[in-house]
Amino acid sequence: MIYWITTMLNALSCLIPFEERIVTIEDSAELRFLEHPHVVRLEARARNSEGTGEVTIRDLVRNSLRMRPDRIVVGECRGAEALDMLQAMNTGHDGSLTTLHANSPDDMVMRLVAMVRFGSDLPVDVIEGIVASALDVVVQVTRWRDGRRFVTAVADVVPGPGGQGCRIRTVYKRDGPDDAGRWLACPTWIDGAVQTGSVQEEEVSMWKGSCSLVQAS
Repeated sequence: MIYWITTMLNALSCLIPFEERIVTIEDSAELRFLEHPHVVRLEARARNSEGTGEVTIRDLVRNSLRMRPDRIVVGECRGAEALDMLQAMNTGHDGSLTTLHANSPDDMVMRLVAMVRFGSDLPVDVIEGIVASALDVVVQVTRWRDGRRFVTAVADVVPGPGGQGCRIRTVYKRDGPDDAGRWLACPTWIDGAVQTGSVQEEEVSMWKGSCSLVQAS
C-alpha cells in the first residue's frame, strides 16, 4: 500500500495486530505506533562535519530486512530507496506501507518509476511490473483549500495487458470533503480480505449490494 499522509499512517497503525513486528523508517521520527509492543524505529542520519557517518533511508530499508519484520513502514519515499521498498514488499512483507507525493494515483506510478531510475537502469516496463507485483492499493489524500484533508481516490494496482507493465484501476472517488464519495467498481482485494479474516463475509456481501446500487444509479 502506498500514498498515505503521516496522520493516516498513524491511524492505520491501530488496525495492525499487536503480535506483528513492525519496522518504521523515517528521515525524522513522526510516526507514533505507541500501542504496539513490537516496533523497531529507524531514523536516517546526515553526514557529520567530517563528511562521514551518513545513514540513508535506502541503507535502512536494506538493513530492515535482517530484522525479521512482518511489516515495513517507510515514512516517505523520495529517491532510489523506492526500489528497495518495492523489493521488500515482494519478499513476503505484506501490509507494508509508505507515502509519496504525486498528483493522482496514475501519476504515482510515473513518480515511482522516476525514483527507481535514480538508482538503477532497469527498463520502465520492468519497473512497472515490480510496482504491479508489490503494491495492492493506492489511496490519494488531498488538502482542500480550507485546510481540510480527505481521501479523494482509492485505486487498485494491477498488471497491464498481457501481464506487462502496470495499470491503475480507480474504484472510489470523492470530489470534496463535504461530498459523500462514490464507488466506481468493486475492489479486487475485497474477497481476499474475507479469506484473511480482516472482515466478515456478511459485511462484504452487504457492502457489495450497496455498492451495486450506487453504481446503477
